[in-house]
Amino acid sequence: MAKKSGGSGFGKFFLGFILGIAAVAAGLFLYLHFGPLPVAVADKPFPYEKQIVRLPLHARIDSELKTPPFGISEDVFESGAHVYRNQCASCHGTPGHDVASAKYMYPGAPQLWKKHGKSGVVGVSDDAAGETYWRVANGIRLSGMPAFNHILTDTQMWQVSLLLKNADQQLPLPVMQILTK
Repeated sequence: MAKKSGGSGFGKFFLGFILGIAAVAAGLFLYLHFGPLPVAVADKPFPYEKQIVRLPLHARIDSELKTPPFGISEDVFESGAHVYRNQCASCHGTPGHDVASAKYMYPGAPQLWKKHGKSGVVGVSDDAAGETYWRVANGIRLSGMPAFNHILTDTQMWQVSLLLKNADQQLPLPVMQILTK
């Protein structure tokens, strides 16, 4: 007589699948609770940590991207330079002057007046002003970049964002004097 198959193969597969997920979840919990997690600034990051965080960050910025409510002018740059000098320079430096502690942050605070990367882009001048505005307004979680939306006015955040958008251009002398004093 032939043996009847009553679907127990699927039941065993499903039970194994559920037990596998539970084992992975328990292992993850135990690692997070007892493991040597990289929580100090000097620790090596998790594998692919930057890539994992970058994807939702860019998606969020893209979905909330705004356009500047005004154009650029020497007055905008001067006002932005005052804001930058008072709020940003202590981490991001000024033209020709790095901040020693910036390289010991994780992630490191970029020098916004220097060329970086293979393309030689200056600071965030390759980003849309709206992207820089979003970062200034909202900050970046787990990076040391604070949110300024309760500290600066909307106008001030746009002024500094437009200044940084043009960091790769020759800025007027009064602007450079504000930044480098």
